Amino acid sequence: MPHSRQPFSGSSHPPANPERVTPDEAARRVAAGQAVLVDCREPEEWSETGIVAGAATLSLSGLRGARADWTRFLGTHREHQIILYCLSGTRSSFVARALAAEGYRTADAGGLQGWLAAGQKLVPWAD
Repeated sequence: MPHSRQPFSGSSHPPANPERVTPDEAARRVAAGQAVLVDCREPEEWSETGIVAGAATLSLSGLRGARADWTRFLGTHREHQIILYCLSGTRSSFVARALAAEGYRTADAGGLQGWLAAGQKLVPWAD
């Protein structure tokens, strides 16, 4: 259960390295109801490439900004592990560390290319 810490502002480096999971392991945890999947790229990227089926779309810029969408999502999924991916794995690692610093259970599933290589299909993003 997350503890009450100040939200991550993005002005300092979040601590520690998050757990790394493969796309296959991430998909297994999501299918088992143990985790939720988050694409933390930006809306223009979601529009251009689509997203992994079943992923929530919550951008890094939204986490650094007003956080309205993130706050709603995190409040709904307190009991789940939050597994993140992005284009290359850099942002997902950053967001996983930031959320872990706030007490959430997180994992980093890397970049989109890993998902495609694992045979995961992308679906169009519906704004």
